[in-house]
Amino acid sequence: MRGNAVKEKALRGEPVFGTFGWEFLVSGLPLMVKATGAEFLLVDMEHNGAHFDMLKTQCALCQGLGLVPMARVPAIEYTYIARALDAGAMGIMAPMVRTAEEARFIVSCTRYPPTGRRGAAFGFAHDEYESGSVADKIRIANERTLVICLIETPEGIANIEEIAAVPGVDVLWLGHFDLTNFMGIPAQFQHPDYVRAVDAMTAAARRHGKVLASMTAGDDWSREYWARGFRMFAAGVDVHLMQSALRASFATLRQLAGS
Repeated sequence: MRGNAVKEKALRGEPVFGTFGWEFLVSGLPLMVKATGAEFLLVDMEHNGAHFDMLKTQCALCQGLGLVPMARVPAIEYTYIARALDAGAMGIMAPMVRTAEEARFIVSCTRYPPTGRRGAAFGFAHDEYESGSVADKIRIANERTLVICLIETPEGIANIEEIAAVPGVDVLWLGHFDLTNFMGIPAQFQHPDYVRAVDAMTAAARRHGKVLASMTAGDDWSREYWARGFRMFAAGVDVHLMQSALRASFATLRQLAGS
């Protein structure tokens, strides 16, 4: 079984960069993003209607590329977390994490007994259909799985110290859009209340040795959040990146057409 280079780097405090797979979950996606220098592909299952067969295919396509496949599951439920791992995901992003109790439950779903409650199924996709020592597979699976808690509600911020203190939580990921929405200040990323919330999250991450992560909304965003101590970034969403490139190209063409 492969290790997880992204988890190893992140926990050493080194930067790791990747992107979301959202609308374009096609056969060439892992190769395309790997060619740009991405280190992980995070397949969204919360907002885009992706099913487990789609995730399983993307995980299989990442093999041999040095690209770490991960999944944002639809909700904090055992069946979603365990199935995503069995499909081959090497990291789990859990949405709307509000309490330490939820964080502990998420971690337990990613670990085999006696430390967790993940059900046993070996010789399948997650261990590359190989035979071998079950004890070794359990150890590697427990060690390699990256656990990401998505902090995107005022309740999550209020409980951030307790969430950050949970053993097995590796990454605190800022859900900036949902956080401002739930705070009643949609997309106001310079609002004092939002800034205070981010400050509380970054302080808790530092105190408890957790990795800070975010989706980057552009170069200015990257610079600002890098300065805050964020070291794990997903560079946008496939559909938005394509639209941005097309708009820029069309703007040039329209300027030429009007000249």
